[in-house]
Parts: sequence; structure tokens; C-alpha cells
Amino acid sequence: MPDLDFKILGVEPAVRGVVPLIQFKIEVTNRPATEPIQNVILQAQIQIQAPQRSYTEKEKEKLNDLFGTPERWGQTLRTRLWTLASTTVRPFTGHTEAMLSVPCSFDLNIAATKYFYALEEGEVPLLFLFSGTIFYRADDDRLQVQQISWNKESVYRMPISTWRELMDYHYPNSAWISFDRAVFDRLQEFKTREGLSSWEQVIERLLAENESRTR
Repeated sequence: MPDLDFKILGVEPAVRGVVPLIQFKIEVTNRPATEPIQNVILQAQIQIQAPQRSYTEKEKEKLNDLFGTPERWGQTLRTRLWTLASTTVRPFTGHTEAMLSVPCSFDLNIAATKYFYALEEGEVPLLFLFSGTIFYRADDDRLQVQQISWNKESVYRMPISTWRELMDYHYPNSAWISFDRAVFDRLQEFKTREGLSSWEQVIERLLAENESRTR
């Protein structure tokens, strides 16, 4: 019976894709090494191990939405789910490599995006929890099906520069904010009433008015 192990070998941004994707290269190893594997449907739950790194004061300020103020981090700084991803592993004997593509977003309402955006440098500690289905042939040549063991996992530290490079390519010098429809309607009315030509001007006008009141 096959026994698969997984290791993350590297990561790269798929900057030429239509949508933002981060691609993780995975090494897949089977024991016994002589047993042919027909196919693997591989699934991964990817978690951000936030407590496994340190943060600058500016990063802590940006992470307030996720974890609260730093004095509370002893209770609030926890591992968080990033995403679920899947891929298909080609037939192999012994070991092979596969690519796991993870869609990314610059929507700052998403917790993982808030976390990545807050980091200025360093690495993101990730935990990959693997599951899925293995297809192989028994000694009598009959196709067999087996589930990947629930305890298969791998850790990897992704450079935050990988995510930033991807966002800079797909969203150069820009960021996305999603509004409640009623709030957007009010902003649209303000934009029209004030004769402003862009949303940047709307935000700048509102920020300037707020700053003048707080001085």
C-alpha cells in the first residue's frame, strides 16, 4: 500500500496568468519506492501560522483589525486559515514533483489579504495539511483506491515579497476596497454633488475635511 509524503520545495508568483496565482512546487515521495502510482488527487488546507514570526511596530499597527492591540496578542494571535487548494499529480514511481496553484486577491476585506498587506518584509510561516485520493495498481493489476493519511503535512516559510510582486504586477500602484452598497451610493452622490472626477479625489476630499476638523 502506498504511503505518500509531501515537501514544499519552493514558490513563485504566476505573474503571466489572467488571475493572480501563487504556485508552490511540491515534492511527492512514495514508500515503497518501487510501487507505481497511477494518479493522485491532492488537496491542501493552507494555514498562516501567525505566531511563528515577529512583527515591527508598523506591522502591529496594520494588524490591529485582525488581532487587536499588541497587549492582547497573547490571546488573539492565532493560526488562521488562508485557503484550500487542489491539484492532480501525474503517474510516478518513487517520487515526483507537482505544482499547487493558489488564487490570490487584493480585496482588503479578506483576512489573509489584510495579513499579507500588513507585512513589510520577512516570511510568512505556512502550514500545509494534505488530504486526497491515491490511485494505484495492486499486484494482480487491479486498480486500487486509497485515501491520503490525515496526518500528512508540511511547513514552509513563503517570502512576503512573492505576494507583493504578484500584487504589483496585477494591481500596479492600486488597491481594492469593497463597500456596502448603501455606503457606495452615498459616496456616488457626494462625488456628483462636489463635481469630482475620480474616486481618489473623493477620498482625498473626505480625508482633508476630517483632518481639518481634528486639528
